[in-house]
Order: sequence, then C-alpha cells, then structure tokens
Amino acid sequence: MRIRRLFCMIFAVVLVSAGIGTAHAGEQQLLHYNHAWGTFDRATADAVEHSTYLKEFADFEVRTTTGADGKVWTGRYLRGKETYLEVFGIGDVPGQDGELGSAGLGLSTERDGGIEVLKSRLRAAGSTPIEFLQTRDFGDGKPVPWFDAVFLDDTYERFGAWAMEYRDEYLDDPRSKVGPAQFPGDVSRDRYLPDAYKDRLMRNITLIRLAVTAGDLADTMPLLRAGGFLLRTDPAGVTASKGGTTIRFDQVAMGRTGLKRVEFDLNRVVRRHVEQLGTSTLVVGPGKRAVWTF
Repeated sequence: MRIRRLFCMIFAVVLVSAGIGTAHAGEQQLLHYNHAWGTFDRATADAVEHSTYLKEFADFEVRTTTGADGKVWTGRYLRGKETYLEVFGIGDVPGQDGELGSAGLGLSTERDGGIEVLKSRLRAAGSTPIEFLQTRDFGDGKPVPWFDAVFLDDTYERFGAWAMEYRDEYLDDPRSKVGPAQFPGDVSRDRYLPDAYKDRLMRNITLIRLAVTAGDLADTMPLLRAGGFLLRTDPAGVTASKGGTTIRFDQVAMGRTGLKRVEFDLNRVVRRHVEQLGTSTLVVGPGKRAVWTF
C-alpha cells in the first residue's frame, strides 16, 4: 500500500467525521461501470467464442484465469476504451455463478484510495462493507494482488455487484501489460485496458440492462448510492446513471434473471449489420451505435 492510499484512508475518516462523506455521496462520483458478466446457454457461449465477426467488432479474447483461492474461470471478453463485457457459458465458472441466468456487475474507482472513501460512506449510511482481495496467477504459482473489492452481501440469488480498485502490484507488473499512470494515483479503467480498441469498432459500453430479483436489487442499492450514482426508481425497477454508463435493473422473478441487453458506442459510423450468436442478436449500426440483446 503506497503513501497516497494511506492518505486517502485518513482523508475518508476526516470526511465522515465532519459529516461530509454522507452529505456529498450523491454529488461526488466515486464508482464507474467497469464490466458486467452474464452466464448463458452453451450454444450462445460457443457462438460468441468462435465468432469471426466479434474479433473485428471488439478487442476480443477468450481467457482462462486463476484467481484467489485457486478459483478458475473461462470468459469471453469484449474490451473497449474504458469498459468491457464478459460472457460465460454454463459451467465456465464454478458454483452458482456458472448457472444459467446468473450475472454480475463490477464498479471501479478511478483514483487510488477511492475504495476507502467508499467504505466510509457505506458505514456512515449503516451498511457493513465486506472486503475481499482478488489475485491473479500469471502461471508461475505466485498470485499477484489484482484488485481490492467491496461487496455488501456474501449470498445472493442470481446477481451480485461489487466495487473494485486495481492494486499497484498488478498495475506495475509488466505481465499485466498495463500502461503508465497518467496522473498521481491513476488506477483508472482507461489505464487498465489496452489500446487495441482503436483498431476495432467497439469503443465503450453505454448501457447495460440486467434482470434481477427484488432481493438482489435491494442488496445492490446501497452500493450504488455510496458510489455516487443518480438513481431513478419506477414500478418496473431502477435506472442508475452518472459515471459514463447507464445501468438498468429490471425487477423480475426467479427464472427470468440475467444480462439482457448491452448498448455500445462505436469508433466510427457503419452500415447496419446483424450477427446472430446462439440465442442472442447483435445489431451493429447504422451509425455509431450497436445493440446486443440476449
């Protein structure tokens, strides 16, 4: 942990003690959409994995990762400038996350120490943050600290959200292939993701639509509030805005959950193209927009 991280921890305590952290929770944006994942039927996952078009559409990779406690998962990644998407098939990730209709949402800080301010806000609002260190093994059996994570409930029905902050140990490791810091305390999404998006169509994710149960949605709301999102509630669910990507939560019954829609901003104007990927449909264009429905 570097000096700036320690400073931000002290600063967060001062904010809460002064009553500022809670008062300004809706004004200062701490968290931003980082990535979302969904678990789909095998036909869809396989179609995504073997699609020639997706390699032209996005910075695309199929990767098997070993994380904390030896947990292994295989994901299909579509990466943009600051945001990305992860697609699983049934069984590609252990346990409940590998079941059809499961989904997750990662929200990240842009500056080192933001996660400490977030935890202070959560405690001030009456929530108890659960802390977790995610690691990554690059293949030598020596896990590298990857990111600090915070979530509010260690059990969920089909959806879970967490806050994350990339660790210096990972960002400074040459095997991570991360770019240099652009400002002091730079742990941003832009730094973390490669620049290969410039040679593809996909630039960023502008909207994510998730179908979640009432219980999972209720567990997610305090994290969104503390992160600084603007929340709009309606009879069908909640829309979270600010932070660059709109996140829509539709409240549904068990059996109807999952990642349902992704909208993209493109690097250039294109003609309309429709790509069928298993049971999902990706419509690219016309213009600088694409929509993927599941």
